[in-house]
Amino acid sequence: MRIDAHQHFWEYNQMDYSWIDDSMHIIKKDFLPEHLILELTKEGFDGSIAVQARQTLQETTWLLDLSNDHDFIKGVVGWVDLKSRNVNSDLLHFSKHSKFIGVRHVVHDEDDDAFMLNKDFLKGISYLREFNLTYDFLLFPKHLPVAYQVAKMFPDQRFVLDHISKPLIKQQIFEPWEQDIKKLAGLPNVYCKLSGMVTEADWVNWQAKEIIPYLDVIMSAFGTDRVMIGSDWPVCLIAGSYLKVMSVVIEYINTFSTSEQNLILGNNCKRFYLLRD
Repeated sequence: MRIDAHQHFWEYNQMDYSWIDDSMHIIKKDFLPEHLILELTKEGFDGSIAVQARQTLQETTWLLDLSNDHDFIKGVVGWVDLKSRNVNSDLLHFSKHSKFIGVRHVVHDEDDDAFMLNKDFLKGISYLREFNLTYDFLLFPKHLPVAYQVAKMFPDQRFVLDHISKPLIKQQIFEPWEQDIKKLAGLPNVYCKLSGMVTEADWVNWQAKEIIPYLDVIMSAFGTDRVMIGSDWPVCLIAGSYLKVMSVVIEYINTFSTSEQNLILGNNCKRFYLLRD
């Protein structure tokens, strides 16, 4: 099974998606399952993981409702307020749905770089394992040391790093990102998504050769059994077509063994998120 481990859906409006500015005009419209399935089918992918784009409980409900109607949506990484007194009941409610597989918070938009070390947030993280849920780290490189602390606190909790933490690909800057990545990857409960890289490069002029050194770092740190391909569709469209974006990773792993390619293109995602066939 080939799985796109990271994509989004939305019905565009300026209030909910204020982060989409005029430079991203190409994604100022609706992106729904009927649009994605065309891309998945064309590129030989069997399904995808839908990830929250709004920090509301309504977003999680909406994504789960979409997954009811579209079998190719294999799982939903939703949002709940992990600092809330109601977090346990919210997790209990959503966990009744078989496709609710994990939680994400937009940490890189928080003013406090140590946001994840808030005691209430950590308490929320502590509930996830009870419901067999994962946590997606959405970070900038400066947050990696904090992510390491959090992942080390919860060795039995499954974490995955989105978008390789958005390094400065356009500027070709590697440090301290590289050393922090290696440290985080030293924790066996942390995986990494090979996603969101093109949008950290020059949207118009990027070339795969600029991204490959970053992939080299990730593969050296995490190995082939803890990484998974993701498109970050439709955000990725600001820098290239679905095919062009996914081809960066697909071509990079072309010389890997068939079993290693299968891990990166779907099996790791299936194992990490405990997906059903």
